[in-house]
Amino acid sequence: KTFRPRKKFEPGTQRFELYKKAQASLKSGLDLKSVVQLPPGESINDWIAVHVVDFFNRINLIYGTMTEYCTEKSCPIMSGGLKYEYRWQDDSKYKKPTKLSAPQYMCMLMDWIEMLINNEDIFPTRIGVPFPKQFQQVCTKILTRLFRVFVHVYIHHFDSIINMGAEAHVNTCYKHFYYFIREFSLVDHRELEPL
Repeated sequence: KTFRPRKKFEPGTQRFELYKKAQASLKSGLDLKSVVQLPPGESINDWIAVHVVDFFNRINLIYGTMTEYCTEKSCPIMSGGLKYEYRWQDDSKYKKPTKLSAPQYMCMLMDWIEMLINNEDIFPTRIGVPFPKQFQQVCTKILTRLFRVFVHVYIHHFDSIINMGAEAHVNTCYKHFYYFIREFSLVDHRELEPL
């Protein structure tokens, strides 16, 4: 239920070309710190949009593999250990920060992100349509919440990751995510403390 089909970029579009560039860089064995840097002549908002969608797809897949271990019973609170608890707020159904189980939080999160990235007013896909002024703020909120998935998975389900043999994949995804958010200062450093 929490796994979503991958959001794809239309072939022939500038974002598809940026996506291919990003994927080729990741597969080439290059240093991830340099891979996340904005390619010369490219729009920063396009680069961020491509990465936000890609991280959504990858992190959604990572969490999708954990759903049998992350249940209402095993994870009654969305947390990152004893010190960090994450509450859900979305300004529609949950106007105040609300305590949810990890599976509920993850479901709300993936639905919320999917709604945002499919909204043409926030993530425009047509050439010549500008990004809204608050685009990077929206991306910061998305990436901050996606980081919480890493926190929860690493702290509460890392043994399961190891048992599945997915440790290298999750670690590479996390490193890519971490270097990207640091390169563009997209997540407050205080949010990064749990890991």
